[in-house]
Amino acid sequence: MVGESLTPEVAIRYASAFAQGLPPGAVLIGRDGRSSGPMLAAALTAGLTALGRDVIDAGVVATPTLGVLVRARGAAAGIEISASHNPPQYNGLKLFSAEGRVLPADAGQKVLDRYRQMIAGKSSTGGGSAADWAAYDQLGTVSVAGDTTSEHIEAVLRLVDVAAIRRRRFRVLLDANHGAGSVAGSPLLAELGCHTILLGGHADGRFAHTPEPTAENLAGILAQVPALDSQIGFCTDPDADRLAIIDERGRYLGEEYTLALCVDHVLRRRPGAIVTNCSTSRMAEDLAKKYGVPFFRSAVGEANVVDAMLAHDAALGGEGNGGVIDPHVVLVRDSVVGMAIVLDAMTARELPVGHLADDLPRYEIVKTKVTLPAERIAGALASLEKHFAGAVCDRLDGVRFDWPGKWLLVRASNTEPVVRAIAEAPTAAEAQALCNRAITALSAG
Repeated sequence: MVGESLTPEVAIRYASAFAQGLPPGAVLIGRDGRSSGPMLAAALTAGLTALGRDVIDAGVVATPTLGVLVRARGAAAGIEISASHNPPQYNGLKLFSAEGRVLPADAGQKVLDRYRQMIAGKSSTGGGSAADWAAYDQLGTVSVAGDTTSEHIEAVLRLVDVAAIRRRRFRVLLDANHGAGSVAGSPLLAELGCHTILLGGHADGRFAHTPEPTAENLAGILAQVPALDSQIGFCTDPDADRLAIIDERGRYLGEEYTLALCVDHVLRRRPGAIVTNCSTSRMAEDLAKKYGVPFFRSAVGEANVVDAMLAHDAALGGEGNGGVIDPHVVLVRDSVVGMAIVLDAMTARELPVGHLADDLPRYEIVKTKVTLPAERIAGALASLEKHFAGAVCDRLDGVRFDWPGKWLLVRASNTEPVVRAIAEAPTAAEAQALCNRAITALSAG
C-alpha cells in the first residue's frame, strides 16, 4: 500500500537492487495512470540517475507497450509502475529485462535478495552512503520517450488483415476504466477503422468501478454494449495486460474466453505449440488437440509461461486471466494483441463474437480457498494424492489432478496462509463438487 509498505525510500532501494545486476544502458520507466505513479516515477528516476543510470520516461503506457519499448530502444531494462488489478491505494513495480519481458523467477529472486541485504545493512547501496552514489559529473540523464505507441501498434497490425477489418467498420466499446488501456487501445482501434466508444479514457487512476475486469465488477458496463449498438466490448485492467470481452448481446464472456478465442483463430492461420499455465481453462488444450499441435503447461505466473513458450517455440501462450502473449509482438500479456486477434477472427469468419465463443469447448470454472496454518500445508497437499488416487496427478505447481473432461488444482498462496482450490468441469455443479471434496480433505488432513 502506498505510504505504508511502498514508500519513495522502498522504491529507490528496489531500483538500486535492480540496477546492480543490469548491463550498461538506460532504464525505461512507465506507469499505469494511478495517482501515486508520478511520485514513484520521480523517486525511481532520482535513485537511478544518482547511481549513474540514464532514464527514459515513457509516461503512462500499458505494460506490454513498455516491453516493446525496452526492446525497440535497446534499453538495459524497464520498470512499469503498476498494481495491476488492485484498488487505487496500491501500487507496485514490474521489472523488465533487456529482452522486453518480465524478469524470470531466478533473476527476480536475485533482485529481492539484494534488496533484503540492503534492509539488513549488509549493503549500503540505496541506503544513502555517498560511496555508492555517482559523482556530480557522472550522474545519469533523463529523457522523454516521445512516441510510445507506434512500435507496439505496428507490430500488432502485422498479425491481422487490416484492410478486411477496416471494411467491417466495427462499433467497439472500450472500457479503460481510467487506466492505461486507452493509450494504445484507442489508436489501435482507430487504425483498424473502428468506431470506438471510450469509457474511462483519461488515465488518472480514478477507477469508475473496481478495476479487476470480472463479471461482478463490469455489471454496469454489460448492458451498454447492446444499448450503444456495439458489436463487442473490450475491458482492460489498469495496466492493460489483461482483456475481458463482452459480446454483442451484453453477455460477459470473460477473461478465460479471451485466450481461447485467440488460440482458435491463430491456429487456423499458423500452427504451432500452445502454452498456458496450469490454472487456465482446458479450452486451449482442447483446441491444440483439434488442430494437431503440441500443448504445454507451465507453473502459474507470466514469467513461467514465457519460459515455457521460449522452450517450446510456441505460436501463442497466455493465462486465463485475459492475458494473451504473442511472441511476434512482445513476451508480455497484451490486451492490444487480444483486441486485434478477436476482431480479425470476427472478420475472417463473418460471425459475431458471441457465436465464436459458443463454438468453443464449454466448461465452467469454480475457485475456492481454505485457511491453513503454514506448517500444515505441505502435509495437507500430500494427503490429497491419496484422496484423489484415481486421477492423473502432477506437482508442477501445487498439486493438480486430471480426469477426462475435468481437473482440479490445489496450491498454496505465496503471500498468506491460504490454500486455493480451482476446478473446471462441464458444469459448475461438478466443478464445485471437486472443490468441496478438496476443501474437506484439506481441512481433515
